[in-house]
Amino acid sequence: MGDMANNSVAYSGVKNSLKEANHDGDFGITLAELRALMELRSTDALRKIQESYGDVYGICTKLKTSPNEGLSGNPADLERREAVFGKNFIPPKKPKTFLQLVWEALQDVTLIILEIAAIVSLGLSFYQPPEGDNALCGEVSVGEEEGEGETGWIEGAAILLSVVCVVLVTAFNDWSKEKQFRGLQSRIEQEQKFTVIRGGQVIQIPVADITVGDIAQVKYGDLLPADGILIQGNDLKIDESSLTGESDHVKKSLDKDPLLLSGTHVMEGSGRMVVTAVGVNSQTGIIFTLLGAGGEEEEKKDEKKKEKKNKKQDGAIENRNKAKAQDGAAMEMQPLKSEEGGDGDEKDKKKANLPKKEKSVLQGKLTKLAVQIGKAGLLMSAITVIILVLYFVIDTFWVQKRPWLAECTPIYIQYFVKFFIIGVTVLVVAVPEGLPLAVTISLAYSVKKMMKDNNLVRHLDACETMGNATAICSDKTGTLTMNRMTVVQAYINEKHYKKVPEPEAIPPNILSYLVTGISVNCAYTSKILPPEKEGGLPRHVGNKTECALLGLLLDLKRDYQDVRNEIPEEALYKVYTFNSVRKSMSTVLKNSDGSYRIFSKGASEIILKKCFKILSANGEAKVFRPRDRDDIVKTVIEPMASEGLRTICLAFRDFPAGEPEPEWDNENDIVTGLTCIAVVGIEDPVRPEVPDAIKKCQRAGITVRMVTGDNINTARAIATKCGILHPGEDFLCLEGKDFNRRIRNEKGEIEQERIDKIWPKLRVLARSSPTDKHTLVKGIIDSTVSDQRQVVAVTGDGTNDGPALKKADVGFAMGIAGTDVAKEASDIILTDDNFTSIVKAVMWGRNVYDSISKFLQFQLTVNVVAVIVAFTGACITQDSPLKAVQMLWVNLIMDTLASLALATEPPTESLLLRKPYGRNKPLISRTMMKNILGHAFYQLVVVFTLLFA
Repeated sequence: MGDMANNSVAYSGVKNSLKEANHDGDFGITLAELRALMELRSTDALRKIQESYGDVYGICTKLKTSPNEGLSGNPADLERREAVFGKNFIPPKKPKTFLQLVWEALQDVTLIILEIAAIVSLGLSFYQPPEGDNALCGEVSVGEEEGEGETGWIEGAAILLSVVCVVLVTAFNDWSKEKQFRGLQSRIEQEQKFTVIRGGQVIQIPVADITVGDIAQVKYGDLLPADGILIQGNDLKIDESSLTGESDHVKKSLDKDPLLLSGTHVMEGSGRMVVTAVGVNSQTGIIFTLLGAGGEEEEKKDEKKKEKKNKKQDGAIENRNKAKAQDGAAMEMQPLKSEEGGDGDEKDKKKANLPKKEKSVLQGKLTKLAVQIGKAGLLMSAITVIILVLYFVIDTFWVQKRPWLAECTPIYIQYFVKFFIIGVTVLVVAVPEGLPLAVTISLAYSVKKMMKDNNLVRHLDACETMGNATAICSDKTGTLTMNRMTVVQAYINEKHYKKVPEPEAIPPNILSYLVTGISVNCAYTSKILPPEKEGGLPRHVGNKTECALLGLLLDLKRDYQDVRNEIPEEALYKVYTFNSVRKSMSTVLKNSDGSYRIFSKGASEIILKKCFKILSANGEAKVFRPRDRDDIVKTVIEPMASEGLRTICLAFRDFPAGEPEPEWDNENDIVTGLTCIAVVGIEDPVRPEVPDAIKKCQRAGITVRMVTGDNINTARAIATKCGILHPGEDFLCLEGKDFNRRIRNEKGEIEQERIDKIWPKLRVLARSSPTDKHTLVKGIIDSTVSDQRQVVAVTGDGTNDGPALKKADVGFAMGIAGTDVAKEASDIILTDDNFTSIVKAVMWGRNVYDSISKFLQFQLTVNVVAVIVAFTGACITQDSPLKAVQMLWVNLIMDTLASLALATEPPTESLLLRKPYGRNKPLISRTMMKNILGHAFYQLVVVFTLLFA
């Protein structure tokens, strides 16, 4: 305490000097030093703090902040801190400018063919041949209409205009989509607040206002908004998996590991920290900069990715070893690191040569089709030109037997140019300009409508790729389940209730034990609040399991808040907080007569072992022997566990007034000889609409796999309830450890052949780390077992899911539970975190594909007819009956309107009754071909009758 007192004196001395100073040298510590410190881990960091600053209070003094009072909150001081250490804001990737989007839209093959044709046509229209003596040069019947020469430029201009239309529409769609996404992002960011101490007051401020030197209060369930160093903590445990991929919670304490990193979750306990790095200098900020900064130069991007990948891998390995041996970690880390790092480099070299993601299925097929049509058009136009030239040459020099005269050359050239323009016209008609527009309109329309179905699409083509998905790897918590723990079964007064009993069924004294025990022996930070919007579900705040127990009281028509008002938190005599080793929590109450009562709750197998009495049907305590305990385990606990319930036992013990006071620090002697009140079964219930959605997926030929960090029994039970597993089928449920053992060879390298043996049957991967998820996704995508390449969609919410989301064909991030890093790596954001929205996305994706097919059938019929008419007309009458501008008019106007009509059809449920088309099936199916040729034949008969009759 002396320490702190000195500090506040030092601090008050500092207060006056704050006014005049305003440069970096002010603070006793620079940005670079802080950043270097935050990159160290556990013991290294401690050593550095002790060597350079003495202790955390030393850092507070250098940052001119008081560990108890916090910053003064003086605006000038806050501004200066922002200037020196940066703002707690990670600037989003620069949005692409409209011109960049236009340039990207211009890269389309079809458009390029059109642009070339247009420029050639324009150039030729300005070529005026000299007037020669026609009589000498032979009469050639080229139907030249008067005045056509002056308006020849219209053709080229019209083609260019059509290109401009398509490009602008495409670019505008991309731009507005980007804007929508940014709007959503900023809305999410403004809502986040965090608790800090300023001027001795505990206040909530927006996350962006946190600055270096702030004293922040951290508690269970927080997502840390900045990096900091622990000043004081109670049982603080952090889930750092979002940065390191390690699922074990890391214990934070002043003497072991005081560094708290941004983007990590507080899993247990509470504490105070001094903020040492914000925004781009924090650990998450650094990763973000790696994700976004190298956008301009590809090579840079690959370097960064490599760094980031190695960093992530090293982090993961480092932590894995830390779990094995706290102190020897640094020793073991080295060799592993180099092996893995090297491996990452190899992969990256390969990756550097490949584009980031393949084209989406539809894009690929359309590009192929456009090229094929282009080639066919070129061939037709070449034949047209050759026939016309040959006809002219044979007619002039053979039939009319005229000599080639020098003064006639320009006139002959003019004829050849004319023929060339007719050729270009045929080519222009052959290429469907409406196609890129149709695709764009269809996708843009779908994306707009998908917003209503809770899909925020970030990359246009993701929506269409989703229609071809063959596999979905889904998280369990929050996506398939409701992410709200609920008590569904209970064993009270010697009866096993399959659903929560009515309060009348429970003897009053058992009920009162239950009410007091749960209200007092759950952290007071856990509470159930009224729903945010009408008709919503009540909000659970704090520990999920405790909220389930509090929910049980509400189901029993009792209010826990009354008990808490009667016994405020300060009145609790002693609390043994929950941790993962003791797997129980106990609270001691001192009664007015000097006696003590202790309430305990925890994992049933642990608490039941400590019980020697149980409350019987009439509410009296009776002896509870080991034999009885085995009975309960067999008849109650095991059946609950097999249904995927987590079982929790509630118990109490009285210490009478007259006895000597117990040794409170000796927990094992205190929490023993308990009397069991009840055993409850808690589950995270499956969302009611999920089983139906999964059935639809399976009918549509999509395999749903569940990837979860939960244990295998719960995972299996939930998977069965969802319909991912069907009894009697041949399927695999593996744990992460097991999965890794099966896919790696003796050297510990992952082998594709081994993955290929597993994934077709794998349905549930439990206790899996994010790395396992990435391995699975990569394994399925790279697999060549099935004739079609698998198209994989993945859902993820943690920062650590980033690599898997990026690798998948379509990455879904959770809009509510998702971290920013996950959203950045994803293609579609589910604004309601619900699995059914994924099924909607599949429906829209297939709808896009079908709309494009309908459009193609319509468009190609017109094109086939036009090309044949132009070709035969040119060969027979030496001039195309349809002028280029006329054909473009037909093409552009009809196409655009038709594409609008066909592209904006809403999807129907029947789209989910067929299997995905796959990558190899041609875009134009047999039926479509029949339709196109049948119609074309009919139209040609009519046109030729009009032309030649």
